[in-house]
Amino acid sequence: MGIHDGHRDKMRKRFQNSSLDSFAAHEALELLLYYAIPRRDTNPIAHALIERYGSLEAVFNASLEDLQAVEGIGESASILLKLVPQLIRKAKLDQTKMGDTILNDSKDAGALLMDLFEGEQVETVYELCLDKKRRLLAYRRLSSGGISLAELNMRQLVLNAVNSAATQVILAHNHPSGLAVPSSDDNAATEQALSALRIVGVELVDHIIIADREFVSLRDSGFFDRF
Repeated sequence: MGIHDGHRDKMRKRFQNSSLDSFAAHEALELLLYYAIPRRDTNPIAHALIERYGSLEAVFNASLEDLQAVEGIGESASILLKLVPQLIRKAKLDQTKMGDTILNDSKDAGALLMDLFEGEQVETVYELCLDKKRRLLAYRRLSSGGISLAELNMRQLVLNAVNSAATQVILAHNHPSGLAVPSSDDNAATEQALSALRIVGVELVDHIIIADREFVSLRDSGFFDRF
C-alpha cells in the first residue's frame, strides 16, 4: 500500500456515503484527479487549480494547454478535467429528443443553445433546423475556431436545412470572451443567411448570440424588422 492509499480510501468512502455535497471544491478535484494521477498526492494540485482559476467552473472551462501549465497536471489529468463538463453537456443534449422539442420563441431556443455552447472555448457556429411547427429536427455545427462568422459557409447552411427537410432555421454563435452583443460582421452574416435560405424557401427565424450564460436574439432586438 502506498503512502497516500489510506487517505484515498477514506475520500472514496466519504464520497460513497455522502456524495459530493460535503466536499469543498478542492476536495472534489482532489478525488477526481486520483483517476489520472495514481502515484502522487493530488491535494496540493487541487489547491493550485482552485487558486489559479478561482472556481470549479473556471477549472473545467480552462484550455488543455493552460491546465498543463499547473504543476502536476499532465496530458491525462488535463483531458480528464476537460472530459467532465463535456460529458455533462452531452448528457443534457441527449435529453433533447428530435421532433419532440419545440422552440416557440427565443427563450426556448436560448435555453437549448446555452447547453449546446457550454464549455466552448472558441467561436463556434450552430444551425438549428426546424419544421413549420418549430419542432427541432436537427442541430448542426457549421464551424468552430479560426473561422469568423463573416466566412460562414452559406452552401453548407442551405444543405443542412434541405437535408433535414427544414422550413425554418435558427442561426447561433458564441462570443467566448466577450458580450452577447452583435457586431457588424454578425449583422452582415445574418443578411447573407437570410438571402441564401430564402432561395430554397427556408425562413431564417432568428440569430442568437451566446456569451457565458446570457444570450441576445436579433429577432427580439428588431433586426429582422427591416427585411
